[in-house]
Amino acid sequence: MTLSKDHIGGLVFLALSATYGYYAGHIALLPGDEFEPFHAQSLPNALAILGALLSIVLLLTANRSPSSTLSLTGYDFRLVTQLLVLVVAFALALDWVGFFIATIFFLIGGYWLLGERRIKTLLVASVPFAGGIWFVLTQLLDIYLAPGQLFTHLFGG
Repeated sequence: MTLSKDHIGGLVFLALSATYGYYAGHIALLPGDEFEPFHAQSLPNALAILGALLSIVLLLTANRSPSSTLSLTGYDFRLVTQLLVLVVAFALALDWVGFFIATIFFLIGGYWLLGERRIKTLLVASVPFAGGIWFVLTQLLDIYLAPGQLFTHLFGG
């Protein structure tokens, strides 16, 4: 069997959907929620099933021609690795400097890795976006975002 890009994408998406479905089953329910028609596990389970079905459709309808086989030439794996390290650094920084600052540095780092070097552009593309996301999450959706341990140590919050 020839594996094409569509086959590999379908297999990866199927694995992600199955993993998501497994963890969706571990979402804690309030007492009595298991008897309700819609609860905390309903939408995640539906998304996992939909993702699995779509990935199976992709696997069954994938292009099987020899011209669509996977070729790893031309991909910049070094850049991908750097971006993945940046994501891990963002996750670690969230606890220490808080969402707003960590997001600004994450975006600046990502733009920098992708080739943007003008400081003004980096700041204009990062600060308003991080501020907008922070505003939507905290003010409109009323989601609590911890300010970060560094902020609480410095200012006694």
